[in-house]
Amino acid sequence: MPTEYLVNHFLIAVPAMDDPHFARGVTLLCEHNEHGAMGLLVNRASDYRLGEVLEQMEISTDLPAIADDTVLVGGPVLPDRGFVLHDGGDEWPSTMRVAPGIAVTTSREILAAMARGDGPRRHLVTLGYASWGAGQLEQEIVDNAWLTVPADQTIVFDTPIELRWQAAAKSLGVDLGQFAGYVGHA
Repeated sequence: MPTEYLVNHFLIAVPAMDDPHFARGVTLLCEHNEHGAMGLLVNRASDYRLGEVLEQMEISTDLPAIADDTVLVGGPVLPDRGFVLHDGGDEWPSTMRVAPGIAVTTSREILAAMARGDGPRRHLVTLGYASWGAGQLEQEIVDNAWLTVPADQTIVFDTPIELRWQAAAKSLGVDLGQFAGYVGHA
């Protein structure tokens, strides 16, 4: 039986998830194939603002809205590497298209454009990413560690960070307050 790949899906951590990297997390899967998976958490604020990250990269901005953007923790892998999740727009170097209207870019050029006010209209900046080896994510799903649902751009870009976990679950018809507080099989 062929595996169903979950690119452009949310992984929603079940309430019993005790891994501190993913507890109450929503991860957008950007890549998923026979070799493994890669995703970005979209609901974990870091202690950084985008202005601080730009300053470290020697990119200046006079735009308060950009400077004050919250930078997210995208996952535990390479936490000093930046990713811009955005609504597509112009093609930037080092861009991976996830789905129509959603892409991930790792280039300095996109950050410089954002600092000038020329970047993508809808965006999230993350530090780090999440990854799974071949078969690892599939096993975690079988073990009931994650709920999965097609991603919703409104949740990614328009829903307040602190409400994304519940909103993603509601898009699946699940009330996390009613979810069992343990992981396992019946």
